[in-house]
Amino acid sequence: MTVFLAQFPAAEAEIIDRIAVSVGNRVITLSQVERQARLTAFLNNAPPDLSPAGLRRTAGLLVEQMLVRRELEAARYPAPTASEADPGLKQVQARFPTQAAFEEALRRYGLTVQDLRDYLLWQLMFLRFIDVRFRPGVQVTEQEMRDYYEKTVRPAALEAHPGQTPAFDEYRERIEQTLTGQRVDQEFERWLEAARRRTRIEYREGAFQ
Repeated sequence: MTVFLAQFPAAEAEIIDRIAVSVGNRVITLSQVERQARLTAFLNNAPPDLSPAGLRRTAGLLVEQMLVRRELEAARYPAPTASEADPGLKQVQARFPTQAAFEEALRRYGLTVQDLRDYLLWQLMFLRFIDVRFRPGVQVTEQEMRDYYEKTVRPAALEAHPGQTPAFDEYRERIEQTLTGQRVDQEFERWLEAARRRTRIEYREGAFQ
């Protein structure tokens, strides 16, 4: 399916974008998929993968984002303010020797500062969603932490430092953070799978050719 810019006469209609995926009653356009692929590549300092397979993978990520966005809107999560993207933007800019070099790199990737700022704000919103929606319900027991220590942490520590006996308490906080993060990820994946089942998702394969 193609989106047209309404003009008159109809014969002069200008094609401005193509629908790549329908998610319920919303759509993700090909230009949005390409922009996401360029953003990901820019942040990873890698060439953008604009191949059909690469765009299809990126479209899958945007589908996940769309499902989360619908939940955010339904539950009325407060959005971050524009200025909250500033620290992340400065971190990205610090990778370049000058402001001009930063802006030139964005141009090479076909991006704008606003594209980057919007993406950083989305990341903040997503992390807040995860923290509010899933993290409070996750609990890690003392026994689970000790089991993880014995099976994973202690062998690795002994291999790295032969002859030294690592103490559980030295690793307790990191173990708890690791296990909590794993459980949160699992809870999010379960939620995401349920959201996919509830939603009609249609990929327009012709858009990725």
